[in-house]
Amino acid sequence: MVNGHINIMISLMKFFPFLQWPRISRSTLLADLIAGITVALVLIPQSMAYAQLAGMPLHYGLYSAFLPGAVAALFGSSKQLATGPVAVVSLLTASTLMPFAPAGSDAFIALAILLTLLVGITQFFMGFFRLGAVVNFLSHPVVVGFTNAAALIIGLSQLSKVLGVEMPRSASFLHDIWGVIRQMDHAHVPSLIFGVCAFAAMWGLKKYNPGIPNILVAVALSIIISHALGFEEKMGGAVIGVIPQGLPVVTFPNLNLDQIRGLISGAVIISLVGFMEAISIAKAMAAKTKDRLDPNQELIGQGLGNLAGCLTSAFPTSGSFSRSAVNLDAGAMTGLSSVITMLMVLITLLFLTPGLYHLPQAVLAAVIMMAVVGLVNFRAVLHSWKANRLDGVAALLTFVATLWFAPNLDEGIMVGALFSISVYLFQVMRPRVAILGRHHDGTLRDISINPHLPTDDRVIVFRFDGQLFFANTSYFEDSILAAVSTKPEASHILIVGDGINRLDASGEEVIHHVVERMRKNGCVVMFSGLKKQVLDVMLFCLS
Repeated sequence: MVNGHINIMISLMKFFPFLQWPRISRSTLLADLIAGITVALVLIPQSMAYAQLAGMPLHYGLYSAFLPGAVAALFGSSKQLATGPVAVVSLLTASTLMPFAPAGSDAFIALAILLTLLVGITQFFMGFFRLGAVVNFLSHPVVVGFTNAAALIIGLSQLSKVLGVEMPRSASFLHDIWGVIRQMDHAHVPSLIFGVCAFAAMWGLKKYNPGIPNILVAVALSIIISHALGFEEKMGGAVIGVIPQGLPVVTFPNLNLDQIRGLISGAVIISLVGFMEAISIAKAMAAKTKDRLDPNQELIGQGLGNLAGCLTSAFPTSGSFSRSAVNLDAGAMTGLSSVITMLMVLITLLFLTPGLYHLPQAVLAAVIMMAVVGLVNFRAVLHSWKANRLDGVAALLTFVATLWFAPNLDEGIMVGALFSISVYLFQVMRPRVAILGRHHDGTLRDISINPHLPTDDRVIVFRFDGQLFFANTSYFEDSILAAVSTKPEASHILIVGDGINRLDASGEEVIHHVVERMRKNGCVVMFSGLKKQVLDVMLFCLS
């Protein structure tokens, strides 16, 4: 009976991870309350800025900050991950939808909500079927290249708002930016001053007094000064204007098969990139807090967060680097902090939106620019180059392709991913092989690195550093024959199998063929260092 209750509790905790949170006490409640309010002070202005980046009306940013974060916290495995609108996912949302409808239009909004549904379904089922490892197809160098390019695109996309000029819209983002730069002579000086001062204030507070919510201070001061100076009425500056009060209407997105087919590739890219961003910060925090992190459960949490968001008019969301760090530093103990953040967004939607009327558009643009400064990391590209030239090429190729194809960012990341996969397949198909000689300490070493090592014309010592399977059997056989051609008098071939960790039927067949062929030519093939799983295949095929 007791075991039955224990099994039921384990099952419940698996399906409802929030049951594993520490028991609520006065200290944990206070810590989560402070953390939740602190994150909300950053999230509210950021969410509106990211809505602008996603091509959505500003109040949809608040809708996206409402339910997804709380739901993701309740059903994810990280206790401190702060979910909501993020820069890269917002930009991917805009780039995915712009070919189908004008930004900010009713059709665009409807497609964004449908995209949220598709992202939620993709992430949920990836987590449910434990496919979290799929994200590894986006290698680190590809992500580094994409993130750097996306950060530049995000920052440059806000340049027109800081300058107070119109940004052309065409199929080429670089062409559009050049169009903005050519209008610098016509910049709206008050907007430029607001944007530069807001950025300087946020940067200065973050560097010299990080305990103060820099975004909130910059936004609040900008609203006060804008209202006092008559920025809109007297100076002709652009402000965010009226933001509708009240909660979003709960509706289900309209399902259209043609639209779904058009959005599915973008939804998969957003699902993978969004999850990679979320799991990266979640892992970093789990290392600090010593909490257990389940990537597949995190996928389920992110998926359910987006599914809840699609019911409340949200665009796709993900875990945020900056807000998660704020949440952790503020002392969050459980996901209850995200629930408190949701309540703060609720209060803002119901009562505080009129106070945002006079916020200059240039300040929102500065908020976005400030958020993506930390994403620019060219040192990581250089590190990839130093570690492995092909990894460096993958990072640079992804960076250039993402800039070139912008605003279609999914094409840029696909180029990088396909290059990485191609490099991997090439390396698997042509693993490293080495002819060995005897070192003075008695060990066998690669003569290409140590060309003066003694060898014997009667013996070839050959090492194969990789799994031997159908994709590289021809390369294995060709490498053996090439080694034999350099020593035609050899009577013995020793194949050092330490590096062979897998053998399939094709691999076993080519070994059998090589042994028979060498035997007919008067050459004996021997093996050393074979692993158990390789020996098992060879012995089974002999039986």
